[in-house]
Amino acid sequence: MAQANKNLKYLRKLRGWTQEEFAQKLRIKRSLLGAYEEERAEPRIDVLETVCDIFKLTLDDLLRKDVSDNKSNYLAKRRAMKLAGGRTDIPFVPIKAAAGYLAGYADPEFVDELNTFTLPMLTGGNYRAFEIVGDSMLPTPSGSVIVGEKVENIDDVKNNTACIVISRNEGIVYKRVQKNGRTKNKLTLVSDNPVFHPYAVNADEVLELWQAQVVISKMNTQQRWNMNQLADMVTNLQEQVVSLKKRMN
Repeated sequence: MAQANKNLKYLRKLRGWTQEEFAQKLRIKRSLLGAYEEERAEPRIDVLETVCDIFKLTLDDLLRKDVSDNKSNYLAKRRAMKLAGGRTDIPFVPIKAAAGYLAGYADPEFVDELNTFTLPMLTGGNYRAFEIVGDSMLPTPSGSVIVGEKVENIDDVKNNTACIVISRNEGIVYKRVQKNGRTKNKLTLVSDNPVFHPYAVNADEVLELWQAQVVISKMNTQQRWNMNQLADMVTNLQEQVVSLKKRMN
């Protein structure tokens, strides 16, 4: 089963998973997966069937074909099907895939492996959807999906535009982007929730920028401000005003 062993290793790396992460999905020990990838053991049929379910492959594909071969692999077939349909497919990056996305965002095969969906109001552009967590952009609730359009040039972004920012140090964040005319090599990322302080990132650390176009959230997850949150906001704003006055004096 040498071909199956090689395919296991290729598919794991395609998703950006560690051996431990892939082993958990296959419900086997990491050491056993390592033995499979190093061709020291033959994968069990039940393990191969699980791999087929995850990657939408047949056992024949996994056992007999080189799935990394662009001429025959199932990823190429999926890409062709998408193009033939004439639809604008929006790849979706869930929280659990965030780490893998940072490693594979520029890999067409990794992107093709992401689940996709379509929205009738978005056509003809380059879109991607990201799941967000946390309260920094309230009232947009944690767990919302932000659909963004690719920004090719940071200079094209207007101040205070809400964007998904992909950067080396911060990972995937949803913030409003502010540019500083004096220091063009830095961007300030601002939260809608004033409890969270703005912070700066170097422009050359930004890997991708996706301008928010659509926010998708469940009705039962809509956040409302309570009195304690409002009190914290007022206190925080007062502290910021005092700090600004001290700087000006």
